[in-house]
Amino acid sequence: MRNTILIALVCFIFLGCKKDSFSSTPSLIYKSVNTKVLFSGQVIKFTLSFTDKEGNLDSIFIQKINPSCSQSNTTERFYLGDAIVKLNSKSDDLLVSFGYRVDGYPSIGEPKCDFNDTCYYRFSITDKNKHHSDTVRSETIVIMKQ
Repeated sequence: MRNTILIALVCFIFLGCKKDSFSSTPSLIYKSVNTKVLFSGQVIKFTLSFTDKEGNLDSIFIQKINPSCSQSNTTERFYLGDAIVKLNSKSDDLLVSFGYRVDGYPSIGEPKCDFNDTCYYRFSITDKNKHHSDTVRSETIVIMKQ
């Protein structure tokens, strides 16, 4: 009886302990943004976290949604070698940066209506095998009209 309990306990430990495994389909998690109100001359930085079994990420899709002003909506694709996306070594983080009238950063775009852009951003990533992650969403961001 004691041996049966011991064997069952050992089997339970081995079956219960498995290493984290990543899927071939990339996963994406929205972590944070450095500001929720953006003025001219500032940079906005979105931090995302990803996993991908093969580590062969290709591109990121970024969509700006302004429910009050459809003229401000945009959808763009950036390859991970582009200046907009920086991989932070092995931390599995993506840092996505835009500038609002700031040299050296891709432009976030001016508000297209006669009021501030109250918008949010959606992100998804694709790997070189054309696997797509789920789409994640930022908090509401206000881009101040000049």
